Amino acid sequence: MPSPRHDTLIKLFADRPELAVEILRDFLGADLPATPLIRREASTFNTRPSDDIEADLVLVLGPPQTPAHAIIVEIQQDKSKDPRQLARYAAALWLMLGCDVSVLVICPDRNVAAHYAQPIESGLTGFRLRPWVLGPDGIPAITDPQEAAAHLDLAALSVMVHGRDRKVIEAFTAALPDVTDEHAPDYYEYAYNMSAPEIRHLMEEIMKSASTKWPVYSPFAREHFGRGKAEGMAEGKAEGKAEGKAEGKAEEAGRSVLLVLAARGFNVPDEVSTRIVTCTDLAQLETWLARAATAQTLQGLFDEVG
Repeated sequence: MPSPRHDTLIKLFADRPELAVEILRDFLGADLPATPLIRREASTFNTRPSDDIEADLVLVLGPPQTPAHAIIVEIQQDKSKDPRQLARYAAALWLMLGCDVSVLVICPDRNVAAHYAQPIESGLTGFRLRPWVLGPDGIPAITDPQEAAAHLDLAALSVMVHGRDRKVIEAFTAALPDVTDEHAPDYYEYAYNMSAPEIRHLMEEIMKSASTKWPVYSPFAREHFGRGKAEGMAEGKAEGKAEGKAEGKAEEAGRSVLLVLAARGFNVPDEVSTRIVTCTDLAQLETWLARAATAQTLQGLFDEVG
């Protein structure tokens, strides 16, 4: 049965299909077609008159009319799947698309990786599948923030496997604030969801560091931002009873803006803090609150959209 780690790994590869190509070509030595075209394909095959069979993820290189190569990505955390099923996947996809097929198996466990790395006798004479397997020994320990920023998906895998090394998590978290990739907000949660509890605890400890700009989208940040926001709103309501309902709501919103900025690691000068907490325009404060979650600079909080 799929687990959070299984589903998260699938999302990691689905978000950036190039990752499967890079692992096969650069880490495992597979000879793949040189093409910038890669797309996600339906992962349910039908080999009538048999039932539908479904792989975890199917990626296709090349144009739809003439596919050059297909990659089946399977996440295996235990030995429960019959290896011959992988051969069946490959044969069915080859029949459907008419191109060569690679089977890439991602195994967070070393023993499971060794199990699926063996050649698979399909039972059909002459058809012997050798899947490409990426186990923990094949995932590098990324300790350089610049390297982590350049390869956030691999850095997330590195945290999953090597996260007990504090330097791996420090490099990963240091890279997050400066990455502009559209999927960057997802990578912290990917790494967090894929990791063992002790690694999660270490991630939370490092993200609490005053010198770390931790993203508000992380599970840890959501918990503590939500708690802080609730406390700020409660204080604002108490004061609002004495000073008026509208003023209380404005103070709540102002406190929430400051809480988000603090949670994201911004050092808010006194003049900026004063501008926020003395503002009584609730609509303006709500705009600032929305911007506070994504702004790259404090000035970006106040910039008007042209």
